[in-house]
Amino acid sequence: MPFFAGDIFISEVLNKPVLDQTGDEIGRLKDIVVGPGEPFPSVLTLLAVSGRETYVLPWDRINIFNRRVISVAAYLKDLKPAAAQATDILLSRDFLDKQIVDINGAKLVRVNDLKLGEVKGKLCLVAADMGLRGILRRLGLEARGEKFLSLFRYKLPHKLVGWNFVQTVEPKLTRLTLTVSRQKVSKLHPADLAEIMSEISQKERRALFSSLDVDTASEALHELEPRVQYEIINEMTTIKASELLESMPPDEAADILGNLPEERAQQLIKLMEKEEAEDVQELMEHEEDTAGGLMTNEFLAFPPDMTVEEAIKELRLAAPDVETIYYLYVIDESEQLKGVLSLKNLILARPEKRLEEIMKAPAKTVALDAEEKDVAEFISKYNYLAAPVVDENNVMHGIVTVDDVLAYLLPTASQKKRRRL
Repeated sequence: MPFFAGDIFISEVLNKPVLDQTGDEIGRLKDIVVGPGEPFPSVLTLLAVSGRETYVLPWDRINIFNRRVISVAAYLKDLKPAAAQATDILLSRDFLDKQIVDINGAKLVRVNDLKLGEVKGKLCLVAADMGLRGILRRLGLEARGEKFLSLFRYKLPHKLVGWNFVQTVEPKLTRLTLTVSRQKVSKLHPADLAEIMSEISQKERRALFSSLDVDTASEALHELEPRVQYEIINEMTTIKASELLESMPPDEAADILGNLPEERAQQLIKLMEKEEAEDVQELMEHEEDTAGGLMTNEFLAFPPDMTVEEAIKELRLAAPDVETIYYLYVIDESEQLKGVLSLKNLILARPEKRLEEIMKAPAKTVALDAEEKDVAEFISKYNYLAAPVVDENNVMHGIVTVDDVLAYLLPTASQKKRRRL
């Protein structure tokens, strides 16, 4: 078993002489190969280079590995040059100066150095250094930099990210993307994930996006700029893209489809389930900056004669399939809106009461063709979380939620308005 003591940064051993067991130099340490599938990838082989020759040295043949000495249990004369495999994961080549996702900080960071340490008796990749200290260490200036900054009473910080909190974005490194990392990425806020995806290359974005589960992917997709949405949808197969859009709330799917060429959009809609396709198609028929274009047609509506007890039972069954539940709407057989009530009022009401007895009527509404400005002012005036949208016959078509008009209410907000390419 190789002897190694304490933590080692890869910059401290790269280009160090690698000696055979007689002390002859085999070459200089060029890189370190690690294996996939672990929270902390373990070292498999060392790559030593001498002139044009490369030697692949298995980790179990290494005698000593530290900052000063790297020695191999072999004779130079017995070693034969070999090349690293195309699928090998090399720490220096594949990670130094590359970008990774810091899942804890929900941001994209640059790898300035890599930390190796012992995990269960193995030498493993345990952390990425993303700070100034890592850069200075690679330049051989860490001690000097620390001393210089101390003159100004500034302590050089250690900015390390544990490798178990890292998500790779390089396509060829997806084998090193762990299940635990993918689960943590899925817990990032969609806006944070979208921001990260906007900062990486198209190739890296494709790899990261393909590692997401359907729900996370659909939420992140809606947060992206139309240009990036178009690139992602355009790279997907038609079937996969339609399945992704089908899993989204209809208003969000309509937003994305509205940014695609008409032919491509209709092609995707035809592959969606009939009910979802009809909902999306209906939304796309309205002008985008009107209540009809802003609304979602997913809302909870019950008949006037339904009791509170029955409504609560129905609510529990329907809730998983509805994105937003701020209010319950009471409609008749002609789908005309009769009244509205909040969840609080429903819960506090007596079980035997009928909805028509506890609803607020007439409900305040906005018209299908109401402009975004008017919808925003309506929501602001009445402090509503959602505004019901009706046509000239008072038939309810959907709701506009407060986040749909947030960009208008708060011009500096990060919410983007929909726009076509």
